[in-house]
Amino acid sequence: MEKTSNFDVVIVGGGLAGATAALAIKKRSPQCGIAVVEANKPQSEYHPSFDDRSIALAAQSVEYLCDLGIFSLNNEYMAKIHDVSVSDRGHFGKAWINKDEYGVDALGIVVEVAPFGHQLHTQMLQNDITLFCPDTVERIEPTLEFSQVTLNSGLQLKTKLVVVADGANSPTRQLLKGEFDRVAYEQGALIANVGLAQPHHGKAFERFTQHGPMALLPMSRNRYSLVWCMPQAELETYQTLPEDTFLHELQSAFGYRAGQFVQVGQRATYPLVLGRVNSLVQHRCVFVGNAAHAIHPIAGQGFNLGLRDIQVLAKLFAETPAAEWGDFRFTEAYKIAREPDIKKVMTLTDALVRLFSNESRMMALGRSLGLLSMTLSPSLKSPLAKQLMGNIAQGV
Repeated sequence: MEKTSNFDVVIVGGGLAGATAALAIKKRSPQCGIAVVEANKPQSEYHPSFDDRSIALAAQSVEYLCDLGIFSLNNEYMAKIHDVSVSDRGHFGKAWINKDEYGVDALGIVVEVAPFGHQLHTQMLQNDITLFCPDTVERIEPTLEFSQVTLNSGLQLKTKLVVVADGANSPTRQLLKGEFDRVAYEQGALIANVGLAQPHHGKAFERFTQHGPMALLPMSRNRYSLVWCMPQAELETYQTLPEDTFLHELQSAFGYRAGQFVQVGQRATYPLVLGRVNSLVQHRCVFVGNAAHAIHPIAGQGFNLGLRDIQVLAKLFAETPAAEWGDFRFTEAYKIAREPDIKKVMTLTDALVRLFSNESRMMALGRSLGLLSMTLSPSLKSPLAKQLMGNIAQGV
């Protein structure tokens, strides 16, 4: 016999986006009954690894998470970004962005995903959030006043709102027949952690090379998180190179601005796309994070963009009477608040990728002059700095 439980909101996906959404809503609206459905059972303990993947949190994201009390600047698994260097290999243009220019302690924070996710999972259990894990959604049946969510375990959840937060390849989005408009780039990304021979001093790098854009983000234990974009045909070759050969190729492509690379961990690759769900909302349903939009990793804005989805959603819960949670006006307000920011970030990021992927001599000269102008004029550099710090959010 099927058992039905009632909740105000059911969040599908208990990764970083889903867990953060659950905690943000709960912190802002303590009376809200929240369930999280997650397919993968988390590890009971976290064990540090050289290969732990990381994300970049913009300054605005860090401030928000700290204000909620779900993140601390004393965490051992994070590193501060003090400076960002943007350069175009083989050309004279470059720009430096420094935290002191903007009166902040850090331009952003690089956080290791595994320990952060483990911490969020623990906090969900401590904050009266019901977790169905491991479990998945079998079907969603909307009615005028609620949605009925049936899990593969046979449990049924009755809810005012479904929040889809189960990632870029969201099974729930497919279940709901939510169309995802995507354009594939000709490049893919190789990601890995790289060890240094000397301290990184909190310096981050965006480097544009003949292969494609590269990013190095400072991590704890004197490592860099590497994102190296290159043509799809070259990804497998670079992924399988012996460690010494790979380090040589990386050093040759990047140069010595970041110092000497002495170790590389596990290498993974994935295709790069620009995409977004055709509609951010359905009846009593909203999409957040990577389930809603996919952008190029060049500016490190992916999770920050999703976090601003969550900020708007949590604010709506706090400012809307409980009887109106999830209704048409609620979901429409979410859609109207989020669309401009999403469109702006996707447009800026895509333009940056295409600008620096163009091999035209005139385009290269224009890029160099633009980067040089940023160095000479703080007012020209300010928009890029604000994007890095997450200060482009609207309505949050």
